[in-house]
Amino acid sequence: MPSDTVNIQPGVNVLSVLRHLNYKPWYALGEFVDNAVQSALERWEQLQELHGGKYRLKVEIELDPNDGGRITVRDNAAGIAVADYQRAFRTAEVPPNRKGLSEFGMGMKSAGFWFSSNWSVRTKAVGEEHTGRIEFDLGKITAENLEELPVSFSAGQPHEHFTELVLSHPQKMPAGRTLAKIKSHLTGIYRQFIRDGRLELWFRGDLLTFPEPPILNAPHPKTPNAKPVVWRKEIDLTLTGGKRAHGFVAIREEASVAEAGLALFRRNRLIVGSGDEGYRPESIFGQANDYRYQRVFGELHLEGFAVSHTKDGFQWEELEDEFQLKLKNMIDSEPLPILAKAKEHRVRPKTSDIRRGAETAVSSTAAVLQSKAASVIQEQRDQPPENVVTPVSLPPAAETAASKQFILDFKDQQWDVTIELANDPAIGEWLGVSDQPRAGQTRILKLRLNCGHPFMERFAGSEAEQIEPLLRIAAAMAIAEIVARDQGYQHTSAVRRHVNELLTSALSSTTAIP
Repeated sequence: MPSDTVNIQPGVNVLSVLRHLNYKPWYALGEFVDNAVQSALERWEQLQELHGGKYRLKVEIELDPNDGGRITVRDNAAGIAVADYQRAFRTAEVPPNRKGLSEFGMGMKSAGFWFSSNWSVRTKAVGEEHTGRIEFDLGKITAENLEELPVSFSAGQPHEHFTELVLSHPQKMPAGRTLAKIKSHLTGIYRQFIRDGRLELWFRGDLLTFPEPPILNAPHPKTPNAKPVVWRKEIDLTLTGGKRAHGFVAIREEASVAEAGLALFRRNRLIVGSGDEGYRPESIFGQANDYRYQRVFGELHLEGFAVSHTKDGFQWEELEDEFQLKLKNMIDSEPLPILAKAKEHRVRPKTSDIRRGAETAVSSTAAVLQSKAASVIQEQRDQPPENVVTPVSLPPAAETAASKQFILDFKDQQWDVTIELANDPAIGEWLGVSDQPRAGQTRILKLRLNCGHPFMERFAGSEAEQIEPLLRIAAAMAIAEIVARDQGYQHTSAVRRHVNELLTSALSSTTAIP
């Protein structure tokens, strides 16, 4: 009969600290999955022979919230050999093979105590006769200052192989939205093993599968009428010290803030970028409202880098800036400039995708018009037509955010146009226009959009992608007014005046007054 105790030194003080580690639930559960994957890989040929070449690793994670809660993690990997008990159950006892997924000798113990103060392991190694069970009770270990724990053995069949962990009364029982996040993150973390068919990973009765995002198939931005190309680029970077990063970067067919970004792997196991936490340095992806941030994704395998003991981050050794710079240059190089294409590409959204937002926008705008605009409209209708002369200049704004002057040439006239973005709440107009025609000389025009107007404060932001659409609409209105006046139409500024009044008095509000 094997030894009936295992040594758990360094003991109480270390074990008590483990529950305070900075884990996230998916990374803690991942420690158990890592052990199962590594166990299966090390004995893969033996397991295949035992199962007639049809072996597949199966890991099941079950959650039972009843009676204080219980988390069970069960696998059909090779099991823990009796000869390895002393190493496997002792904290920080590193394994002989540190080139796999289990390298620190901490994973099972740290994740176990992070979840629960009372948990057990029952395991049977392939080819052995005994099933062993050991229970970790932190309260008892602390009270009695235990350095060894008993192992109970029972008879088993040589062909059996499994490990089952039971975490009782967990102080961190996953619930609510965390359940969906765990499912998403675990799927992403182990996607490589799921893809190649070596791993079946089950969570709460659901078999996890990784959905492959469709890749954009579209023409090059410089040749929009040319044949479409697949926007995926292979990446292979050599970094200082012989370190390497290789994989691919691509553009999603459909933009997604949650699902874009890079996934960074080590030894086929994702370290950074699972779920909605894609690796997106601002120097490459811009900010959240940038189409690069929403469209660019990829998978990169890093070699030569160490990771944190919780396996949720790389130890960059001051190489992250070099990595990001070389990656950006390679991503955006010809003949497939990924970042440039992602930034400029636009797709008309499907009606089904915009329906919810559209219904909200229509209802809100209709409610505001009904409750606040009627009096403004009536006042405008009661006013007789006025032949208001467009000013030849606009009074200076207290603050100007940006200004651009340019020339427009026509066959009979030249326009000197200035577009100005003011930021002055004292200016009542959303859009201001000045027109200084000069016979035989260049005509001087100025279009001013006021970012300090209540409508802009309510609906526009500070980024170019938020300001530019409104500026283009304002520019179109101003130029249409000027062209209509040149065509001989009267009272052409009336539409702009009415728009300014409606935006100020009614449409700057987002809620209706009962």
